[in-house]
Amino acid sequence: MLHSDSLENLFFIDIETVPCTENFSDLDSTWQSLWLQKAQYDPLVRSGEIAIENAWPRAGIYAEFGKIICIGMGYFVYEKKQWHARIKSLSNPDEKILLTEFAHIMLSLDASTRLCAHNGKEFDFPYLCRRLIINGIPLPDLLDLGGKKPWEIPHVDTLEWWKFGDHKSYASLSLMAKTLGLPSPKEELDGSRIYQTYYAENNLQSIADYCKKDVLTLMNVYLRLKLLQALPAEQVVNLP
Repeated sequence: MLHSDSLENLFFIDIETVPCTENFSDLDSTWQSLWLQKAQYDPLVRSGEIAIENAWPRAGIYAEFGKIICIGMGYFVYEKKQWHARIKSLSNPDEKILLTEFAHIMLSLDASTRLCAHNGKEFDFPYLCRRLIINGIPLPDLLDLGGKKPWEIPHVDTLEWWKFGDHKSYASLSLMAKTLGLPSPKEELDGSRIYQTYYAENNLQSIADYCKKDVLTLMNVYLRLKLLQALPAEQVVNLP
């Protein structure tokens, strides 16, 4: 039987991002020049897989040129002698409104809370911090890492955990889910289609639904890394 504190004070996060504008031509000349400088170092551009003039849809992965449109969140609760998951997503085309609501939630969490994301230390957490600063929103304590020692940072990264010190290794959340015998969150949508779904299809709700599935997968990956069973559907509640 699980100890009652084994999953407490964990808060799971997944973000979805897009370029700040639909088209490269929507940027002013200074931003265009800065993007072309940045895009030279994009891995797919450097490998020749994508021509630099076609790289703008990838701008969403860079906090200077992208914006957050959806934040998925989840946590465990212990009820009726078993663990349940509570999952929610915030979405808004106005990033400042979205991040203000997110920061308010962060401020409501207990100081002992640990934030968990897949590749969070390399992507989700720094991206959130940069976009909060850009939007003039103070960093919540759980994301304000200034002056903190590594062991004082309350962040958990399932990718870092899976690496076991092998720094050259990368495994996507989808790959980890498959490896650990979990359903893939990418059946209807995946990260490569977020740009099209948001700008061409104007379907933010679909992205929000996908983000919640990612969060549930993240939570189940965490459980499997703890050698615990994934939660069945009846123990998962989607919050409004």
